[in-house]
Amino acid sequence: MPNLNSAATGTIPSATATDTDTTPSSNNGASDKDPSPAKEPLRAKVGLRPKATTILDVAARASVSHQTVSRVLNDHPAVAPATRSRVLAAMRDLDYRPNAAARHLAGRRGHTVGVLVYGVSYFGPTQMLASVEQAARARGYSVTVIFVHNLTVQGIEEGVRALRAGRVDGIIMITPLHQVEASRHHEILDDVPYVLVDAEPMPDRAVVAIDQFAGGRAAAQHIALLGHRRIAVLRGPDEWYDATSRYQGTISLLAQRRLLPVLTLSGDWTAASGYQVTCDALAQGAAFTALIAANDQMAVGAMRAIQETGKVVPTDVSVIGFDDLPESAYFNPPLTTVRQDFRALGAASLERLIDLIETPQQNPPSSVLVPTLMVRSSTAAPPKE
Repeated sequence: MPNLNSAATGTIPSATATDTDTTPSSNNGASDKDPSPAKEPLRAKVGLRPKATTILDVAARASVSHQTVSRVLNDHPAVAPATRSRVLAAMRDLDYRPNAAARHLAGRRGHTVGVLVYGVSYFGPTQMLASVEQAARARGYSVTVIFVHNLTVQGIEEGVRALRAGRVDGIIMITPLHQVEASRHHEILDDVPYVLVDAEPMPDRAVVAIDQFAGGRAAAQHIALLGHRRIAVLRGPDEWYDATSRYQGTISLLAQRRLLPVLTLSGDWTAASGYQVTCDALAQGAAFTALIAANDQMAVGAMRAIQETGKVVPTDVSVIGFDDLPESAYFNPPLTTVRQDFRALGAASLERLIDLIETPQQNPPSSVLVPTLMVRSSTAAPPKE
């Protein structure tokens, strides 16, 4: 147990009546026979004791969960120094004396995990959430979900506050944008065990992710090995970690083979955006024999735009996507893509969170899953010139 210093070594004082002057007042000639009765001090009656300070009182005073107080009492490393100091100060202020019953209360778990998720209108975050829920049920955990519509520090703080009010044992964060710096996650979550899903791996954060950079390289390598030289790249929104990482992987592989994209387009993950930007590029005379799209939805939009000009996929233009939607194998033609195993991602995220709940770690390792290339009929060698 941590040292609470000498201020907390004494026992909780018993409530005793304070000395009260019962001498009658002589003001205005008041009679000695009518003294004013002394006020009875709080809890001075025989048999009443002051209410003992509990671990919940300490938690409330320090504005943390009772699990955090338990971790401080047990010297767990997964408590930020500032939080530890705040809890110890609350213990001193309240003259808190830990006991076995308090430790038992603090150690109880509700077998509930919280999930903070952004972007459920998109395929990726939706699949991540579904896979986490499935893995949690298999382990006997219930899931509380908070949907974040404003992915800012304030938005995340509000979501975390709502989850902590429900006394979750830990939190899984599916927030794949760059707006909130990774360093702020630890500050916001503070004492709560948490896992970041599909975020950039970091040495001091528990991250479970699919290697987006490797996936981008795999897509580019497939196109390059087919012999394409005039390659267009359709990237996703810059603010998404997945989009930038896939794009960087694609450019890295192409540069390694001394290739540069002849055209770079940007979409918003939707099929409509893929269709529109590809239509615009073709209308302006863009010439390419292959298009690497950052996701399957934009890829199918791009295929339609290409086919509307009379070109044939893949005879004239090869198209490759990313994600492997359930429908991708049934597009016309069936789409070559890079598959993300969302079920494995959810299971790994849940297992890592349970590990952190049961055995807090100061520098938890990250887990990175490797995506798989799924070759179908939308890619082929470039047309002979």
